[in-house]
Amino acid sequence: MRERESEAEGGAGESEAEGGAGESEAKDGGGNGETDGSTDGGGELPGRVRRAFADHGSFEPAGDGVWTAETTPFDAEVRAEPAGDGRVRFAVTVRVPTLSATAADDVADVVEEGWIETFELRVVDVGGVTRGDHAFDPAVAVGDGEIAIEFELTEINERRGVDDAGALIDFVEGTYVQGVIPGYEYTEPLDGLLSAARRQGNSGGGF
Repeated sequence: MRERESEAEGGAGESEAEGGAGESEAKDGGGNGETDGSTDGGGELPGRVRRAFADHGSFEPAGDGVWTAETTPFDAEVRAEPAGDGRVRFAVTVRVPTLSATAADDVADVVEEGWIETFELRVVDVGGVTRGDHAFDPAVAVGDGEIAIEFELTEINERRGVDDAGALIDFVEGTYVQGVIPGYEYTEPLDGLLSAARRQGNSGGGF
């Protein structure tokens, strides 16, 4: 009787050991999908993200994990990095000139301050701009003749993330042009944007 109990206990031990090994293999195997994904933050940027930027057509590589937008005259870049669990973090920065920096005429301080305040309110209202459902907390920093707008989003779908980054850049450009105050003569790049808008028959920006 004792021999049978001993054999049963031994068999249970072997079964548990095999089960533990199976669980370990399952955890390590993690599925047989693409191997260039990331399960932890940091590390190498997956190749699928680089391909998404290349296929988009609006970006050019500008360093390790950095792409610049080629479809806007403003200084716009996107930084991409692994965010864990196969997700990718996209940090979008767009720099635009202040009104006085692009106007050929003198702009009164009170006009400049009012324009900046209005632009800040408009540029952070990004609801419905992107394909993904993101809760944005934009940062707006006013510097010497320049305003920097920063957005951040995290996506599991890298192509949707790149699309959304491009949409945010387009949104900033459109918001800037629509907020231009008429009655001033402007220099580049704003003069070119206004001319293009007129050619397209855009009459909603007040110019």
